[in-house]
Amino acid sequence: MTNKQDNVLPDYRLMLLVAAFLLLIYLLLDILSPFLIAAILAYICSPIVNKLSLMGLGKYKVSRTLGALVTLLLLIGVVIAAFLIIVPLLQKELLLVVKRLPAYLDLLRSHLEPWLLQHFDITLDINIGQIQTLLGNNWKSAGNFAGNILASVSNGGLAFVAWMANFLLIPVVLFYFLRDWPNLVAQVAQLFPRRWYDKTAAIASEVDLVLAEFLRGQLSVMLLMSAFYAVGLWFAGLELALPIALVAGMLGFVPYLGITIGTLLAFLSAVLQFTALSQFIPLIIVFGLGQVLESFLLTPWLVGDRIGLHPVVVIFALLAGGQLFGFTGILLALPASAAIAVGLKHAQKAYLLSDYYQ
Repeated sequence: MTNKQDNVLPDYRLMLLVAAFLLLIYLLLDILSPFLIAAILAYICSPIVNKLSLMGLGKYKVSRTLGALVTLLLLIGVVIAAFLIIVPLLQKELLLVVKRLPAYLDLLRSHLEPWLLQHFDITLDINIGQIQTLLGNNWKSAGNFAGNILASVSNGGLAFVAWMANFLLIPVVLFYFLRDWPNLVAQVAQLFPRRWYDKTAAIASEVDLVLAEFLRGQLSVMLLMSAFYAVGLWFAGLELALPIALVAGMLGFVPYLGITIGTLLAFLSAVLQFTALSQFIPLIIVFGLGQVLESFLLTPWLVGDRIGLHPVVVIFALLAGGQLFGFTGILLALPASAAIAVGLKHAQKAYLLSDYYQ
């Protein structure tokens, strides 16, 4: 009787400990985002640090600290380069659209207003002169990116400071995660009861394989599709080709969301830019080829069915995570989905071999 109670008590305490840990995570959701972002980036970039730490020059070996620092600097360099390239281009293109908007509105009124007046007795009350004056007074200030940032600092106050603190915290936490990733994994593994360790380690290894292949494959698809849309829309003559291509490519991790939003943005931009219906045909060709390329070549080749979930389930997981836990939930949706998929597969296998099923 004593031995049975001794066996039950640790399990009971473990359940309480897990429940308290989950409650703590829920209460700290508002400040967990930078840590989760850093953890996901560390998970993706850890193999790079592993390879760098194996390199050396003669007797001198690259330490993991140096490898983590180099990886972090490379990642920051890529983000800064993308920012310096995309922001000025986006600013330039948007200013062109703003300057041309009165002409577009004038053209719309001259063609659409007679038809609306004839069939529905509706007139478009658009004051072109007022719009031109408003845009003429503000388009230069709209291009002052640094000035807008400073204005938001003064107006946002503590909210902006908190956002910047979280943003700057990401590289700091990321460095420590990259440097200590193997030790952190080993320490977490030591916390599991030994009688559960083998099964837990096998499931964790499978989840790691599924999730790693999915994340790296999906990232490759997103980058390749962004490049394809950028080249295709540029050849189609669209002025906002690069920003629209980035939106369409980078939102590709949600099935059909990237191409849907990219198509809508492209056609909206084309309505403001083009004057003939024939100019829309290249856009249709680009997004049609993009859908075929992504669905039938890149995704099966680079991602495949590694996550083991139907696209509808992935969409539901992202929406449910965002609804329940906000941005933090969106970050956790795909890792949790991968873990659930592996767990369900093991549960199904155990069920099929059980006496209940037989």
